[in-house]
Amino acid sequence: MSFRRVFSSSVGTKLLIGVTGLLLFAYLLLHLAGNLLIFAGQSTFNEYSHTLISNPLTVPVEIALLLVFLLHVYKTVTMWFANQRARPIAYEKTSWAGYTSRKSVASTTMIWTGLATLLFVGIHLAQMKYGAWYPIGDPPIRDLYRTEVEVFSSPVWVTVYVVCMILIGLHLRHGFSSAFQSIGADHPLYAKRLVAAGIVLAILIGGGFAIIPVYLYFRQ
Repeated sequence: MSFRRVFSSSVGTKLLIGVTGLLLFAYLLLHLAGNLLIFAGQSTFNEYSHTLISNPLTVPVEIALLLVFLLHVYKTVTMWFANQRARPIAYEKTSWAGYTSRKSVASTTMIWTGLATLLFVGIHLAQMKYGAWYPIGDPPIRDLYRTEVEVFSSPVWVTVYVVCMILIGLHLRHGFSSAFQSIGADHPLYAKRLVAAGIVLAILIGGGFAIIPVYLYFRQ
């Protein structure tokens, strides 16, 4: 069986979704750690940002990250459509199967919170990575701190970001344990721990990112 056929199968698709999902989870934790430096002040945050973008490894890492992200989106969407074709008539009534079930609001809205995340990433990149470029210092570096302050001076954008972080948190809440299940590392002995870890990490990541626009807005 060819490599392409293996990863086009339902099992291979779930495996790719799980692996890429965990890689993106790890990236979000690193990205959050860097972004939280904004609480250390303008100088520290700008120095971190400059160090990051001036690193020669940044571009290849960004390309790899983009490929991982696109593969995750593509495989998730194709699996969702395959599931819809396999069940052309929707259930008349959906219900939770008690404490043994993992079904939740997060699990039943994964495709929609995922698409919301995709839309948010485009907006975020346009506003931050490719947004206003203010030089500061000598030699000049980008004043990304000022760019973020300008964006989050609008209550509309603060609201948009906070709502998006809630949706992303919902996606991560189920995605973490689901990823381990997809790669076959979901043993009954620690399944509940993985679910609990997913909830904690989702709150940590979603809440961590959401507090930044709120902080910058009320700090002005």
